[in-house]
Amino acid sequence: MFTRVVEIKAKSGKARELAKAINDKALPILRGQQGFVDEIVLVSDTEPDHLLALSFWERQQDAERYNREHYPKVNELISHLVERAPVVNTFNLDTSTSHKITAGKAA
Repeated sequence: MFTRVVEIKAKSGKARELAKAINDKALPILRGQQGFVDEIVLVSDTEPDHLLALSFWERQQDAERYNREHYPKVNELISHLVERAPVVNTFNLDTSTSHKITAGKAA
């Protein structure tokens, strides 16, 4: 399994609105993508305008296709709520209790 971690700095006071926009506008796009598994959005409790959006994918190729074909549109949908361009990092999922993955073995 593969993970995209998108670090987002919301405009001051807009974190909750941004999280809602991700849920209402981005999640429907994600759900329509081949290989999409799950999305988790985290809002920092110490930096209230800092969010992380973690998306989980069956394969790296699925995440890369989404990144090329649909991420620019998602970025456009939330751009009015962000301070600067989101930072995207990618990871191979090593362990997950909810996705039943242990020590680097894909489900």
